[in-house]
Amino acid sequence: MATERELSRRIRSIRNISQVTNALAAVSASKASRAQRQVEATRDYASKAFEILNNLASQPGLGSSGHPLLTVRSDIKNAALILVTGNRGLAGAYNSNMVARAEQFIRALTVPVQVITIGRKGRDLMIRRGYNVVATFDDVPDPPSVLGIIPVAQMVTDDYLSGKVDEVFIGYTDFINLLSRLPSVKQLLPLRPLDFSGMAVAEHVKDVDLAGVSERVYTYEPEPNELLDVIVPRFTQLQIYQSVLEALASEHSARYVAMNNATDNAAELIEVLTLDRNKARQSSITSEILDIVGGAAALAS
Repeated sequence: MATERELSRRIRSIRNISQVTNALAAVSASKASRAQRQVEATRDYASKAFEILNNLASQPGLGSSGHPLLTVRSDIKNAALILVTGNRGLAGAYNSNMVARAEQFIRALTVPVQVITIGRKGRDLMIRRGYNVVATFDDVPDPPSVLGIIPVAQMVTDDYLSGKVDEVFIGYTDFINLLSRLPSVKQLLPLRPLDFSGMAVAEHVKDVDLAGVSERVYTYEPEPNELLDVIVPRFTQLQIYQSVLEALASEHSARYVAMNNATDNAAELIEVLTLDRNKARQSSITSEILDIVGGAAALAS
C-alpha cells in the first residue's frame, strides 16, 4: 500500500491537472458557443445561394450542363477527398473518428483517391497510414474566414476542370449540438443543383422550395452563363467554408466534453485517493500507538 506522503503527492498532482482541464473546458465552451453562432448565421445564406444556383442552372438555353463544375462524368478514374480535422488534440475521439470515417470511405471507392487535409491531426494520421496526401492546409485561422478557404477551393476546382480528378468529396464532422457530432463524407464536385442529396452541407438547405423551379423563368443581367461562371465557384467555396465551420464547432464542443469529463474524473479520483490517504494515516497512527503501548508494557515488566 502507498504511503501517506506518496498519496499526498498524487493528490496534489491530480488537483493541478484538474485545474488545467477545467480551464480548457471553460475556454472550449466559449469557443464552441461562438462557432455555433457562426454556423447558424451562414446557413440562411447557404439556402439562398442554393436557391439562386438551382434557378440559374434551370434556365433554358444553357445546354445539358451550363457549367463545367455541373457536369457529371460517366468515366470516373480519380477522386479527391478534402479531410477536415483539428490542429490540436485533447478533444476525445474527434480526430480519430473523422479519420476512421475517411478511411472507410476511401476503401469503399474503386478508384485512386488523393487526400487534401485541413488540420495537422488528419495530415499526420493519413501520412502515417500510407494514404496519398497531395496537399495540406494547416494555417486556417480560428475563427475561419472565406479568404482562408479560397486556396483549398481553388486547388480542387482547378484539378477538376483540368481532368486531374473526376469527383471531389469533403469529409468533416457535422455539428448537431454541443453533445452530438456526426463524421460525414459528402460530395463537393460536380455540383448537382436539382438533386442535392448527398452533397456537402445539404442538410442545411433542405428547406429550400424547389417546386417548379425549372418552370420559373427570370431575366438575368448579365446572361445566366456569365453568372454561373461566378456563382458556381463561389458556391463551392461556400460549401467548403460551411464544412470547416461545422467541423470547428464540433471540435470545440468535443474538447469541452472531453475536458469536462476529465475534470469530473479527477474529482472522483481525488476523493478515492483522499480516502486511501486517510486510511494510511490512520494505520500509521495505530502502528505508533501499538509501539508506545508495547514499549510501556516492556518497561513495566
